[in-house]
Amino acid sequence: MLTESVPGSLMSSVVAPEKPTSNTMGPKEVELILVKEQNGVQFTSSTLVAPAQTNTNGEEERETWGKKIDFLLSVIGFAVDLANVWRFPYLCYKNGGGAFLVPYLFFMVIAGMPLFYMELAVGQYNREGAAGVWKICPIFKGVGFTVILISLYVGFYYNVIISWALFYLFSSFTGELPWVHCNNSWNSPNCSDWADNSSVSDIYKATPAQEYFERAVLHIQDSNGIDDLGRPRWQLTSCLAVVIVLLYFSLWKGVKTSGKVVWITATMPYVVLTVLLLRGVTLPGAIDGIKAYLSVDFLRLCDAKVWIEAATQICFSLGVGFGVLIAFSSYNKFSNNCYRDAIITSSINSLTSFFSGFVVFSFLGYMSHKHNVALDKVARDGAGLVFVIYPEAIATLPGSSVWAVIFFIMLLTLGIDSAMGGMESVITGLIDEFKFLHKHRELFTLFIVVSTFLISLFCVTNGGMYVFTLLDHFAAGTSILFGVLIEAIGIAWFYGVDRFSDDIEEMIGQRPGRYWRLCWKFVSPCFLLFMVVVSFATFNPPNYGSYMFPPWANMLGWCLAISSMTMVPLYAIYKLCTLPGKLAYAITPETEHHLVENGEVRQFTLHHWLVV
Repeated sequence: MLTESVPGSLMSSVVAPEKPTSNTMGPKEVELILVKEQNGVQFTSSTLVAPAQTNTNGEEERETWGKKIDFLLSVIGFAVDLANVWRFPYLCYKNGGGAFLVPYLFFMVIAGMPLFYMELAVGQYNREGAAGVWKICPIFKGVGFTVILISLYVGFYYNVIISWALFYLFSSFTGELPWVHCNNSWNSPNCSDWADNSSVSDIYKATPAQEYFERAVLHIQDSNGIDDLGRPRWQLTSCLAVVIVLLYFSLWKGVKTSGKVVWITATMPYVVLTVLLLRGVTLPGAIDGIKAYLSVDFLRLCDAKVWIEAATQICFSLGVGFGVLIAFSSYNKFSNNCYRDAIITSSINSLTSFFSGFVVFSFLGYMSHKHNVALDKVARDGAGLVFVIYPEAIATLPGSSVWAVIFFIMLLTLGIDSAMGGMESVITGLIDEFKFLHKHRELFTLFIVVSTFLISLFCVTNGGMYVFTLLDHFAAGTSILFGVLIEAIGIAWFYGVDRFSDDIEEMIGQRPGRYWRLCWKFVSPCFLLFMVVVSFATFNPPNYGSYMFPPWANMLGWCLAISSMTMVPLYAIYKLCTLPGKLAYAITPETEHHLVENGEVRQFTLHHWLVV
């Protein structure tokens, strides 16, 4: 009872917690308001105050996306990245044109979409990051740390690509683009307006655009190799710092901020691609380039390499295995239709890849026509396409500076949202695993982005391109395929396709069809196992042009790749050594450990392994 007198008409309030009864879901609060009138009569009123939402463990409920479209744009923005522009069109052209779509769509249906759907569903149901979701089968938690490490490693060099694009963007604000002529301070005597770089001759020839990228931006001429890096270049370091700042302020508040940023970064590339296509098809030779892109050569399907490259592209273009899809979907509402999301976003990713090919080859056809050379002399993939060939084509257009600004803004937006996804995978995965970090998300995000920045400095030195090439070759190649393989085995076999299907039905009210269950249990794991074997069998040491990496660099690269893969066996051994019931507890969901005590272990029954 409140006995303190309150003078005049002054109002005070006291909040007192009400003890939860047996039928309450959580603590309630009653707000008691005491009012003392002038005549001395006291009145009290009480109001029920809803406390912050808590779960059964007494922890605050997980935040969710502000709007459904925020989630969709984030997933699309992550999956649609630079590889859609600089790799898929070239692969399509090189491997039979339209015929390449046959193996590409085949692997998309049997592996790409099922794995994409699987990651969205497991993240949404368990509402944890890449490591935390493995409470469904503790022995496999190591694969969660594997994909977190891979995302971290990729961030070391992927942000550098964005900083290159930013450097080009700043350089485009000029009356004449700096990669037009050979009379600049960075040009060598071998610079020529056009050179057939596919041929090897005693006198090496290079175009102004090529020399601008290698000599003005990278300063690779000042390095003798990976053992001669030099200091970070201040221009690229400044651009990298800007990228890191953008990433931090996009991620520091969680999905509430990143979900708004993607409204620009995920939609801008489509606007720019459309504008570039409308301009590209008006150029002489553009139609010839598009025809070459779409030309169908079904005989190429007899080549096993075509199928392998289609399978590889599917694995990397959808972004499966980086922990990003799990992290993003963990912020969804429990009843969100993740099946529909998987179909929509994976389809948009593939359509974007196909659409970007028209943009790329309209300009490549123009370059082929302008220089009167065969298309295969100008067609290339990777950084050479977007930082050499494309800028060179843009430089010949009227109003070239405007077109250059538009193009590099597109590259920036393509890169930023993909980099945001990779960072979010690391941040969400670790703060969900180490709960004390929840209260310090902003500080932890700062720690991650600054650490990434410091490692990335090696890639903006004179020999930084060699470090970049090494990281690109080893950080997320075989290791990401291995990670997804273990992930698929853990969910489909040890946790169980039937149990996983029950979880999905609980969320969306619809059980996955037999097709999806067969893919999860048999088709996708076999596909991934095949890809891991092929990846090892077809391994080639990295190189940059004619430069071959020394043995110690290749060993360092393999150590990087193995460091993420070894998390799987190391954590499995740790779990087997620390859990009292050994294997039974390690392969049983944490919520069912009480059943193990009674000798009820689903994984020890034949039905568990045979059911689909």
